[in-house]
Amino acid sequence: MSHLRSIVALLAVAAGSAAFGADVSVPHDPRGNLLDPLSPFATLYLPRNAPSPVDRVGPKRWTHAYGGPNHNAAFAVSARAPAWIRHGVSWNFPEARAWPLSKERPFGAQIYGIKEALPVQTQSYGNALGVSVVGGVVYAESDDSFAYAINARTGHLIWRASPVGNTLMGNPLVNDNRVYLSAGSVAFNFANVTLYARDPHAAGRGKDISYNGIYCLSAHDGKLLWYFPTAGDAMPTPALAYGALYISTGDGNIYAIDERTGVKRWVTHVGGIANMSSPTVWRHRVFVAMSVLPNIYALDTRTGRILWRGSIPGAANTGMGDVSPAVARGIVVMDAVAHPRTVDGHPTLDTIVRAYDARSGRVLWTHDMGRGPKVPAFKGGVPMIHRGMVYVGSPITSAYQAINVRSGQVAWTWHVPHAGPAGAGRGAPTYYRGVLYISTGPDVYALDPRSGRSIGRHHVGGRFGIVSPTIVGGTIYLGNSWDWIDALPVKAVNPRFHLPL
Repeated sequence: MSHLRSIVALLAVAAGSAAFGADVSVPHDPRGNLLDPLSPFATLYLPRNAPSPVDRVGPKRWTHAYGGPNHNAAFAVSARAPAWIRHGVSWNFPEARAWPLSKERPFGAQIYGIKEALPVQTQSYGNALGVSVVGGVVYAESDDSFAYAINARTGHLIWRASPVGNTLMGNPLVNDNRVYLSAGSVAFNFANVTLYARDPHAAGRGKDISYNGIYCLSAHDGKLLWYFPTAGDAMPTPALAYGALYISTGDGNIYAIDERTGVKRWVTHVGGIANMSSPTVWRHRVFVAMSVLPNIYALDTRTGRILWRGSIPGAANTGMGDVSPAVARGIVVMDAVAHPRTVDGHPTLDTIVRAYDARSGRVLWTHDMGRGPKVPAFKGGVPMIHRGMVYVGSPITSAYQAINVRSGQVAWTWHVPHAGPAGAGRGAPTYYRGVLYISTGPDVYALDPRSGRSIGRHHVGGRFGIVSPTIVGGTIYLGNSWDWIDALPVKAVNPRFHLPL
């Protein structure tokens, strides 16, 4: 009888997980493949490149895109930390489809033109988001279909894995020796395009394109532990809290899945399409924004029940779904491109920023950052909240603003020099030791957060997409659209920088 109960219990668990959380079989060549030992998709593990125990510095876990619920990816180290992390290191790691950083024009510019080729390269080959740094290791997802673990001090590869033939557009989450990847492309097939034309509410991004979902790997060697397949794309980075991953998908679903097993806890269908808006968790609420049906939702992390729903007036159909909401001290900040209008024969948009009470959804203030030309892909800027200020960019105007988080009053505006034809200002700024750091275009900038005055600049090359600088001690780590991972000393951007001894 006890044996029968065990079988019934296992069947119940399997039925409750529409995700096959225990399945670790994927269609790629295993390690030690006798037929093709040099298979490019076999997991490559180089243990000699792992950091020594003394070099395992920095954050212990990575739970959200852009480093945390407020999107400030800055992490101090102790005065006893190794000299290399305090003083900063410099290296560039070429990923599988690296395009030379010295090339100003993206691959495909001859066919698409520079304006369109820039986002195409980000979406197809490079790193759409920034990197995660945990325990002396840099983790990155790339649209070249690989995930990477790099020694933070040396820039040497520890492991590389490609668990699925799809783009990996997220910011890896890391906890308890596990790495979580989100897989899903920007594509629609023809059937979904025609369905969208008939009924936008029923269409889904990523359906029948490739194999979407969340893939859990060993942080030690890149070995696949489990996966959670989804019908729609799983482009956005999940949020990790309360033992669960909270994810949104291209077919309008929001899930909570167990972080250890990949078993589904709950699913709520809200409609719309998940683009690049990564969920954010704060005090048992998960905040998720969707496209097509342009709304932001607050759900109970325990049950999936919708607590409130908000919008931004006039939001364009992809506007809200391309921006990850930031939350701090009971305030959620969201922005979206809105109010499309043709001016002098050219399509234009506004960028609207709105703040909500995190508990009730009540609108606290709304601010228009200005009108400018429509830009391709990823149209919004990711907000970051720090010490009562919101710092946010607008690719429409290629400018950043500092806004009081409680009143909505603008403190300053900074225009990105040489913004380029596709606009600049997508990534969240990073506040670190009294200075604001911004990666946009091919450069990293340092600004005075009180005035917006530029105090430093460093040219890296390539291009930064929705990338915030990840700062650990004295080093800045970056993902690059040219399919590189970059490290540079903070002092290279801000000559005044120093850490106290």
